Amino acid sequence: MMQKIQKFGGAMFTPVMLFAFAGVVIGFGTLFTTEVIFGPLAAPGTMWYGVWNVILQGGWTVFNQLPLLFAVSLPIGLANKQNARCCMEALVGYLTFQYFVSTLLSQWGGFFGVDFAAEVGGTSGLAMIASIKTLDMGMIGALAVSGIVIAIHNKFYEVELPEWLGVFAGSTFVYIITFFVMLPVAFLACLVWPHVQDGIRAFQGFVATTGTLGVGVFAFLERALIPFGLHHLMYSPFYYDNAVVDGGIYSAFATALPQIAASTDSLKELAPYAAFTCSSWSKIFGCPGIALAFYATAKPEKKKELLSLLIPITLTAIFCGVTEPIEFTFLFIAPPLFIVHCLLASLLAMAMNLVGCVGVFAGGLIEISSLNFIPLMANHWQQYAMGLAVGLVFTVIWFVVFRFLIVKFDFKTPGREDDAEEVKFHSKAEYRAAKTGELAEGASIDVDDSDPYAAMAEAVLELLGGADNIVDVTNCVTRLRVNVKDETLVVDDRDFKSIGTSGIAKNGKGMQVIIGLKVPKVRERFEALL
Repeated sequence: MMQKIQKFGGAMFTPVMLFAFAGVVIGFGTLFTTEVIFGPLAAPGTMWYGVWNVILQGGWTVFNQLPLLFAVSLPIGLANKQNARCCMEALVGYLTFQYFVSTLLSQWGGFFGVDFAAEVGGTSGLAMIASIKTLDMGMIGALAVSGIVIAIHNKFYEVELPEWLGVFAGSTFVYIITFFVMLPVAFLACLVWPHVQDGIRAFQGFVATTGTLGVGVFAFLERALIPFGLHHLMYSPFYYDNAVVDGGIYSAFATALPQIAASTDSLKELAPYAAFTCSSWSKIFGCPGIALAFYATAKPEKKKELLSLLIPITLTAIFCGVTEPIEFTFLFIAPPLFIVHCLLASLLAMAMNLVGCVGVFAGGLIEISSLNFIPLMANHWQQYAMGLAVGLVFTVIWFVVFRFLIVKFDFKTPGREDDAEEVKFHSKAEYRAAKTGELAEGASIDVDDSDPYAAMAEAVLELLGGADNIVDVTNCVTRLRVNVKDETLVVDDRDFKSIGTSGIAKNGKGMQVIIGLKVPKVRERFEALL
């Protein structure tokens, strides 16, 4: 079950990868159409405003069509065969579901306790999806329906029909089954989801009343779930769905940017819901403290080579918001350090909330600059300055706490390994020379070594036990997620690090190889080898 959940989390992250660029476009579009910053040049009706408004509205594409994106992208990771056709089937199945729901509510809304005549949005529980007035089930509804279609596709896509029914085979057969399955699913959605919406509203009220403590709990869980690959499931309903604000925090904050930029009120008063997008603080201020502690406690002869590892993975965390490379350098070596890291991230998030420094702080410095610093600096620089001071204090705290614990308990963090172990990453040739006779049969696969992604894919395949040991493969933004037949054939975390990855997380037969942002290219070569 855990493996299925992890695959689900990785697959649903596919459309989220588009958010970084969309967020940058919205950030700059909002900046250049804000009169308080650009004056009369950005007034409605000017050529400047018109051009940038076109760009801004294009930037909203991803955020305005989130349910459709999640529905159509889930098969990319979960369909066992013919992923592209399954994407089409998921889209038409999802639209069929929405038409069923819309018609049921328009005819018998009172029976289901829904006022279908109400305007969409707000507390009505209704939304417009692909120009269909329907129940607002957000990302959850899209993923549920798409998941049903994927299950139907995996089971029935290759069913052979009599020759005279051949025109109904393949995707058509999948849609025929989907069509009739969506009827009871739509009825159940109308029957159950309004009550779920009541529960969601109650949860929103609970979160709102917990204030800073709620922010701390959220920040802790968001970090603590990273080893299991489930942190996406934790934050997605807050960031991109309606857990704390209609449309999700990203969408609501981006929409309100002009008003926030023009106001001198505190950020916490203007956008209290944005307190939950707080994971950037531990990335920007925590990861440098951790890196400094590793460097300070490393053996003198290993500090130079350790520095070549720490600089890129720390900059990746700060600017791109991808923390797995640095966190997985110590997660399995010293799990207590990771728990402390989660606790410090929670405390930092609460401290930032107390000083009123809130906003869309979930990605790296590039993303948060476009959505926060650039458009809002003019009237809110004092709060950002306060946040910088608090963050730097916590960088020192991270350094002191990590350094103390590493020395006290002699954790074998990078640079403190036994003399026989090396910090640097090895080439594939060096690895093979060191492991002669220990690799799976997949080592015989011929790959063009001039292609680093192909070389990485081959090396990973070998360490996972060869092609015959692979059940299926998906990926999220940084990890290659693989299910294997025999987990005993998979080698150790240290071996994976020796070929240039950031290690491996094992959970039974479910493997997560931490590769980084190049993982889509590695997966492409990996699947070609299979």
